[in-house]
Amino acid sequence: MSQNHRVVYSTDPRDKIKCPRCHKLMAECICIPFEKADTTKFVANIRIEKSGRGGKTVTVLADMPKDEEFLKSLTKEIKNKCGTGGTYVLTRELACIEIQGDKREAIKKILQAKAIKFKGQ
Repeated sequence: MSQNHRVVYSTDPRDKIKCPRCHKLMAECICIPFEKADTTKFVANIRIEKSGRGGKTVTVLADMPKDEEFLKSLTKEIKNKCGTGGTYVLTRELACIEIQGDKREAIKKILQAKAIKFKGQ
């Protein structure tokens, strides 16, 4: 080995900081450290979407808090009470719930019972 070593700039992603929970790069991490969702500090936006879904109607609850446990439990409750499928989407920029079909009225009743503010159609 030569004794003429020097440190050079590295673009190797293994040299960058990774998230301790998901072990992805911090720029790609979805483990967002938010507190538990407080139902008085957000307003759910209810809307209907059809574009990009093959003509199928989907009810979307947007502007939700970025708390995975809260999203998961609320999605499960809405799916059970509406009798349909659905999912939640959680990224660094977006937190929403997608329910299959036009279930606006049923979702509004569920949100009112849980004292969650909402706006929309």
